[in-house]
Parts: sequence; structure tokens; C-alpha cells
Amino acid sequence: MSVNVNRSVSDQFYRYKMPRLIAKVEGKGNGIKTVIVNMVDVAKALNRPPTYPTKFFGCELGAQTQFDSKNDRYIVNGSHEANKLQDMLDGFIRKFVLCPECDNPETDLHVNPKKQTIGNSCKACGYRGMLDTRHKLCTFILKNPPENESGSVKKDKEKKNRKKDKENGSTSGEAGNHNDIDAPDAVDGDDDDDEDWAEETTEEAQRRRMEEISEHAKGLTLTDDLEKSLEERVNIFYNFVKEKKDSGTIDSADKEILAEAERLDVKAMGPLILSELLFDENIREQIKKYMRHFLRFCHNNKKAQKYLLGGFECLVKLHQTQLLPRVPIILKDLYDADLLEEDVILAWAEKVSKKYVSKELAKEIHAKAEPFVKWLKEAEEESEGSEEEEEDDDDNVEVVYSSSARELKMETAKPAKTDHEEEDIDIDAI
Repeated sequence: MSVNVNRSVSDQFYRYKMPRLIAKVEGKGNGIKTVIVNMVDVAKALNRPPTYPTKFFGCELGAQTQFDSKNDRYIVNGSHEANKLQDMLDGFIRKFVLCPECDNPETDLHVNPKKQTIGNSCKACGYRGMLDTRHKLCTFILKNPPENESGSVKKDKEKKNRKKDKENGSTSGEAGNHNDIDAPDAVDGDDDDDEDWAEETTEEAQRRRMEEISEHAKGLTLTDDLEKSLEERVNIFYNFVKEKKDSGTIDSADKEILAEAERLDVKAMGPLILSELLFDENIREQIKKYMRHFLRFCHNNKKAQKYLLGGFECLVKLHQTQLLPRVPIILKDLYDADLLEEDVILAWAEKVSKKYVSKELAKEIHAKAEPFVKWLKEAEEESEGSEEEEEDDDDNVEVVYSSSARELKMETAKPAKTDHEEEDIDIDAI
């Protein structure tokens, strides 16, 4: 019986199918083990080596695994039910098979043991990115890259060798070979094509071909960027965002900008660059316009929020006369847009830093922000006070049973009067 590769898709006509896992428990006592009978067929449907999902089960279960590729036996130590392993396989598919952009399983892994990176490319949507290598399975993948990777390298080498052989044969032994073998006329035409192609290696031809490559493909060619320094990667990201802004496509490029920042490993610093390029003296309107761009970086990311505050300080420095008096209003706009969290603002307000601007200007910005910071603290105290009052009210409520009404009534209990109050009342009565 087959199931959908992505089991979250309930469509019975879903084109990507895989066999349901078949597990067979063998042995007794300490030697008990689970053999996954059809692991080869399952792995073939996922386009992954059968050792990967088997090792994934071992990592998740904390059990040892054994591989016998000659006899197609893939074993996980211990007794495990097939349904449990099938659920774990969904986790493997989600992490190492499905495309993060389109959830399509038509993906390939690209392992680079030297750089200790695992790339993931999707044939359906063209996505190309890096896998999170914190999972234990990634260590195994780096040591045991997929066979198709090494196979493709061999094919490339073979092609290069063939080209070299042809070039050597065309120069030295062309006359002798032509006498022995009657080659068709089309072969001569192919030689002409090779010569024409050789002529198109000028800088002008290379530039023309690069212009024909799509923007996405250009991004894929930058494979060595992670080896560059942080400053160089930040500059690459800055130029990427600036190009989007200059071309007029910045409004709908929020996903591309985030993907580029993640590719260059500068996601936390993204708001600092975005605030420099997208904000000016009209920042209040621009916060609403580019809120989606900043949320992709700042949501639940306090480090990115701190960089956003640094970018805001730099912006105040550039437009000091217009923005310095409006510091508290702008901070409230950023807070209302969920770009800054309360604790991040309060932590920033406690310490004046000269990291982005001079000490004097930083003090002025903090002084101007004081009303907003005070409002935040008072709002927090009021919310705590209201919670305490509600708790006190709950303590003063008694449940009284009325036999006539046959239902529960809520009555507020009056506080007991002290002896002094009773004495005062008696004296007044006298």
C-alpha cells in the first residue's frame, strides 16, 4: 500500500507516492532488532540513500543502526512498531526531503565535506539554500555524501577527458584516422561548431551570456560567499537590497531579501541595512509601507530588534532636526507595528551606547525617548496592579446556596468589622 510522500497532503491523486514502511522484529532479549524490509523502495521514492532515513531513526530513537547494502537489510536495534517509524519518517521528509518554499519532494542534496555544508535544491520551483546542520544526521551525511553527487563529478571528468582526447586527436592523428574510417560529413560540421564556440570566449561574449542568466541563477553562482568576512557579506547584502530598490521591485521582494540574508548568514543585521536604505525623514509612513519586510527579520528575534534600534539612531543622526523631536512618536510606531518588543526597548533605554552615534547624540535620543519609556513602564505597572485587584476581588466572592431558588448565587462578602469599629458604633448609639 502506498501513501503520499507529504502525508499532510490528503489528496488521493497526489503524484508523489511512497510505499508504507514494513518493519519486522527479529531476535530476543538484548539481541532484539527491527529490520525495515522495504527501506530501499522507500528511499528510492524519496530520492535519498536508504542509509539516511535508517540513520535518522537511530538518531531519534537513540539506538544503533546497521546497514547491509548487498542484501538490502537496514536494521535499527530494539523493538519498534511500523507506525511509530512511519511517523518518524515524516520528520525526516520534512527536514531533509521537502522544499522549504513549495513543499515539493523533487529536491537534491549537495554535500560539500570541505566546507561542512549541505545544500538543498528544488527542481520544481528553483529554490536553492542551505540545510540546518545541527541535527546529528548531518554529520553522517557529510561523511557519506549521496552517490549521485560523486557520480555527477565522474561524468564531468569523463566529459572533460573526451574533449581533451578529441582536441589531441584533431591535431595529431586527424590525417591517419580520416584515411582509416569513413566519417560522415556531419562530423566536419561539428568541428566547425567547436571552432565557432572557441571564438566566443571574449569578455564581450561572456558579459552578454551573463546578462541572459536570470537573477535567481546569478544568486546560485555565489557559492563561496560564506567564506568571506562579515563586512564583505554585509556589503553584498547591502548591494542586493539597493539593486531591488533602484529597480523598483523592493515592495514585493521581502521574501527574496530574507532568503539572501539567510544565505549570507547576516539575518540579524538585516534591519540595520534595511533602515539605512528604506527609511528617511518620512519614517512614520515608511514603517507602514515596509512593515512586512522588517517583520520577517524582527519577529521573535531580539538581536535583530537591537540592530533596528541602532539603525534608528543612525537615521536620527542623518536627519537630526526633523527626527530628534519626534523620537518618542517614532518609537511608539515601531512598538505598535510589533517591530520592537517592550523588554528590548526598556533594556535599550537603561544604557546609553556610542556604538552607532556619538555619546552626546545618544544621550539626547535617550532623553527624548524618556516619555515613551516612562509610558511603557507605567502601562506595565498598571497591568500588574489590575491583575492583583482582580485576585483580591476573587477572594471576596462567596458562593451562597439559596434553597428557594435552587441555584448558586454569587455575593460579595463584606469585610469583618474589627472590635474598635463595634465599640465606636456602640458609643454613637449611646
